[in-house]
Amino acid sequence: MSHTLIVELDMKQFCQVANMPAAYVIEIVEHGILEPQGRKPDEWVFDDQALFVARRAVKLRRELELEWEGVALALNLLDELEHVRAENRMLRQQLGRFLQD
Repeated sequence: MSHTLIVELDMKQFCQVANMPAAYVIEIVEHGILEPQGRKPDEWVFDDQALFVARRAVKLRRELELEWEGVALALNLLDELEHVRAENRMLRQQLGRFLQD
């Protein structure tokens, strides 16, 4: 039986590990880019997936000079693209098996 390790970070730890000020993290949450557990910043808990998303969001903001609204839209589009690509791969595999029979 395998166990999945889930990393949980509070606001202070998250800011340190993500190397971003709390104001950035609050803005990212306000724009729906991150959805921590907890009702207010001093109660928020983030997982390691949130860390990945936050770093990606900051990179998009910096490299494309986007506002947070644009970053949220770009992240949604990138996620959708990843899902479409995964579905396409799966359908190609199914088609490949069908054509071999």
